[in-house]
Amino acid sequence: MPTSIHIVNTDVADIPVRRMDFTFDADIAHLWFGGDAFRTALLSALSCTFPEGERMFMRAVRHFQEGVTSPELLLRIRAFIGQEANHGKEHESFNAFLASKGLPTAAIEAFVRQGIAKEESWLSPARMLAKTCALEHFTALFAERVLSHPELLADMDERLRPLWLWHAIEESEHKSVAFDVYQDQVGSYWIRCSEMLFTTLLFTFFTTLHTRQVLASLPAQAPGRGWRHGLQSLLGKKGFLRGMLPRYLDYFRPGFHPQQHDTSDLRARGLAMLAAEPSRQRAAA
Repeated sequence: MPTSIHIVNTDVADIPVRRMDFTFDADIAHLWFGGDAFRTALLSALSCTFPEGERMFMRAVRHFQEGVTSPELLLRIRAFIGQEANHGKEHESFNAFLASKGLPTAAIEAFVRQGIAKEESWLSPARMLAKTCALEHFTALFAERVLSHPELLADMDERLRPLWLWHAIEESEHKSVAFDVYQDQVGSYWIRCSEMLFTTLLFTFFTTLHTRQVLASLPAQAPGRGWRHGLQSLLGKKGFLRGMLPRYLDYFRPGFHPQQHDTSDLRARGLAMLAAEPSRQRAAA
């Protein structure tokens, strides 16, 4: 379970850098998300992509950092990098825990590392920053879905919910930083939107691939292994992705900006939920 939160001052009140130092109990079940293999596998697969993905985000933003002249944006870049660095660190710890359960985290992490290295060698810095903006849009949409519908995490092991709540809160907090750097330093509508389309295809394909890898490592008789069941949990009447298409498509408007959707109330609710988590209360006692 996590220890107390340490907030590192970055002089940006709405993007605080929190050091969480999560630990994970060995007796957490293999199927830690409601005893369901598909949901456990999907989030495990996503976690395997986070450490290298977060480092790619930081590199993409840092490449243009010297050209930024706005003191306020420079502070927000610093806070963004601080939050993303901590996300990578905490998910590395979580991935090590998953590996102890027999999941192929090292193989997926190595694959992601190699894939990102190829992309960085093939694509321009502007394209890599546009890719970062696209993926930050995804993570903000997913995060705000969780924060607005906390029942989606209700049957997750209570010792793991704080990790995902914390990550969701911070993705919403810094959702516009990479976009603002892009608009300040690149600004091309064509690159931004074409890279979103390309990234959507890659994200969907590789998330499916890695989820299959994790599913194959879970017990053969685990409930919820089927893809029909999994797609229902994503796209069904109460599915995770239900109703998100308009917000996704919003990205393609010429005048789009992430802060046009004010989610400060959601983040406040998320912080209250995080503080109320049983494992957090026990850690603070």
